[in-house]
Amino acid sequence: MNSITDVWNSVLELLSQELTPVAMETWFKDCSAVELRDSSIVLCTPTAFRKQIIEDRFADSIKKALHDLFACDFEISVVTKEELEAESKPRSDSGMKDISNYTFERFVVGSSNKFAHAAALAVAEGNAKEYSNPLFIYGESGLGKTHLLYAIYNEVKRRHPEYNIVYVKGEKFTNDLIQAIQTGRNIEFREKYRYADLFLMDDIQFIAGKTSTQEEFFHTFNSLFEANKQIVLTSDRPPIEINLLSDRLVSRFSSGLLADINPPDYETRMAIIRNKASRLGLVLPDDVMDYIARNFTANIRQIEGAVKKVMAYQELIDSPITLQVAKQALAGLFKGENEFIPTADDIIEETGKFFSIPAEDIKGKRQTRNVSLARQISMFLIKKLTNLTQVGIGEVFGGRDHSTVISAVRRIEDLIKTDPELAKTIKDIESNINSRK
Repeated sequence: MNSITDVWNSVLELLSQELTPVAMETWFKDCSAVELRDSSIVLCTPTAFRKQIIEDRFADSIKKALHDLFACDFEISVVTKEELEAESKPRSDSGMKDISNYTFERFVVGSSNKFAHAAALAVAEGNAKEYSNPLFIYGESGLGKTHLLYAIYNEVKRRHPEYNIVYVKGEKFTNDLIQAIQTGRNIEFREKYRYADLFLMDDIQFIAGKTSTQEEFFHTFNSLFEANKQIVLTSDRPPIEINLLSDRLVSRFSSGLLADINPPDYETRMAIIRNKASRLGLVLPDDVMDYIARNFTANIRQIEGAVKKVMAYQELIDSPITLQVAKQALAGLFKGENEFIPTADDIIEETGKFFSIPAEDIKGKRQTRNVSLARQISMFLIKKLTNLTQVGIGEVFGGRDHSTVISAVRRIEDLIKTDPELAKTIKDIESNINSRK
């Protein structure tokens, strides 16, 4: 075998002796090997859905085939084509979009985020104490974690234009590492991240469960920390609740300052609405602001989206904004009293039927990838189709913590954006659920 293609073709030949022709055609027709180094192999497949199926159902068979060929154990990594192509796209020096509008002045402070805001501002102004490194900000999606990271970036850049500030998402850090391994540029990768004056990572939870990525990040963290460089991390939950995060990383993340952000209370929601309307040049009556504040409670992104919807509707019909106009504009954004709402058990049952998994397994403790995916999809659809809170959804699944529900919903939301097959699967399940009414 003189090339990686020869190796992979030999693996496929061995797999074909074990798997059905349908399985080979469905899951391996467009799968290729893109890197073979020492005792590890990197495979590439078109979508995240196929990636997960290969990891879940066929990893052991692939490892066995490689062992038969080389008489040693192999580590397997699976990536999507999008992950491989991400590095070839143009990017700015900081790897960020235009973030000039994300400042501390534009961040609406309330009781739910006051501590996180104060901690971020102290870091940006250089007033943070030793216990603020790392600063770990956590909370649900859409509550302002990324805004605070960008605000820190902007303020530090204003005060210290000479600083090397690195901002990266957890998923991007993983992709960069994969690319470095594939191209043999490990030294360049480490220089990029370990020589920052300020290191900002968004969605650190995405490195959980990725052994090589966690190992690399552990050394990156230590290098920065020992050099007395400020580290700021965000996540959708506190370190101790991030499943599959190594104990030593949990310990390091928890050793600094933990700052949580909670959903905004009524007063903060009203302030957010006024702030957003003012920036849009929009004058909203008090009863309209009250209506938005009482009906959109989940996060800041949802609230700002409601204000934009009212503005667009008002411009479309060319009429003054009244409470009735606001209700018409926002009617499609939340369920009415007479709209069919399935039960959590309806959703779990239909999801289980689609994946041929018993409902009790989805609600239970089994942790195989297929069951976990079905459970996450169920949580996502329950959040979307019912009025249950995250806490209520957690209770349906054996008393799981609400942060587990948040993580599951976030993961499915991200997968839907990049995996058409999974998106179609979820639409089919949702259609089956709605057909029960």
